Amino acid sequence: MTAIDEARRGAGRRDREEPGWNVDPVLVLTLVLLVGFLAQGPVRRLLSAPVMQSWLTVFVAVVVQALPFLVVGVLLSAALAVFVPPSVFTRVLPHRPALAVPVAGLAGAVLPGCECASVPVAGALVRGGVRPSAAVAFLLSAPAINPVVLTATAVAFPGQPRMVVARFAASLAAACVMGWLWQRLGRPDWLRPRPHDHGEGGGRGEAFWGSVRHDVLHAGGFLVGGAMAAATLKAVVPAGWLHAAAGHPVVAVLALAVLAVLLSICSEADAFVAASLTQFSPTARLAFLVVGPMIDLKLFGMQAATFGRGFALRFAPVTFAVAVTAAVLTGAVLL
Repeated sequence: MTAIDEARRGAGRRDREEPGWNVDPVLVLTLVLLVGFLAQGPVRRLLSAPVMQSWLTVFVAVVVQALPFLVVGVLLSAALAVFVPPSVFTRVLPHRPALAVPVAGLAGAVLPGCECASVPVAGALVRGGVRPSAAVAFLLSAPAINPVVLTATAVAFPGQPRMVVARFAASLAAACVMGWLWQRLGRPDWLRPRPHDHGEGGGRGEAFWGSVRHDVLHAGGFLVGGAMAAATLKAVVPAGWLHAAAGHPVVAVLALAVLAVLLSICSEADAFVAASLTQFSPTARLAFLVVGPMIDLKLFGMQAATFGRGFALRFAPVTFAVAVTAAVLTGAVLL
């Protein structure tokens, strides 16, 4: 430890002796304002274009409507991850594995959690003794059917309660099927939850606010990206292309399912993006809502980091297929 301290002190002395590049923030602000002043004409002309106005309208509408639900969801999911111990689930879940799966799936409707929180919580459940099949069901259902997500879906689809019911039914069905498949076919060596540091050293309050700050910035970035993609689809992509894709039922469902994976939008905000894709059928938009909270790019990375790459490589394609199938069957009945 003495050598390390000496190295750190030596590095600090070198930093003080060799300051390197010093950037004056006042100079940077002045340059930015100067560039903005000189470019105001082109910027004004760009923003006044009809295509750009349409793009901004869709972008701002999606972000403004979705942001409050995203923040509430992050607060609740952080509280769940920090203040609810895994032992609560072991006491509540039935001992029979076949019954524990749907009960764990329904727990997602009571205990809100966004995708960013559901993966570490599921890992903690497995380490705490919960059956992996039940943890898988909770992992998939919590971001998809919790009260914040369903309320956001109702707000995004006013006057369409069937969409809310369909999202709940399809997501719960997909989560339970994946849990039962794991119970039937899963192997212990496929699931290797790695230790996760919740930050207890700094206290639960510090861990809570640290989780909130991280998830708001992380999920907010994906929300902005999703809103930009939705606005681009509405304002820039030729309407003929969208109508051609939307006109074929199979292509429409697969297109929005793949789009949900690529956009990686937080589940508290994805309903507003789906509602803006009016060219597509309700079943295709339901597929977007069911697939996104269960498997996307950020979830794949988090699952690989928490449970191992072998688990993620097997889990992701099966989850995608089950989620799409559940959405199509539910949409055919309810929508």
